Amino acid sequence: MRGYELCPVCGGELSPKGVEIIVRGGEDTAVVRAQALVCSKCREHVYPIELVREFERIKVQLIRGHTESFQPLGRSFAVDLLDTA
Repeated sequence: MRGYELCPVCGGELSPKGVEIIVRGGEDTAVVRAQALVCSKCREHVYPIELVREFERIKVQLIRGHTESFQPLGRSFAVDLLDTA
């Protein structure tokens, strides 16, 4: 991955790492495993534009319900703890 050599947030050193990103679309989510540049100081993730476009494509697929090519990954639940006090 090319582009940044130092973190645009704190100036720390960036190194390639495998990460998991949650992409939401409509009421569905996808866990995407990808390569990012991760800052050794602040843990900021930097993605190449091609990967960001892929995230956007996945989001549209989720919104449209076109998930046939996605691997099912258990079930998700929402738990609201905002109004419990």
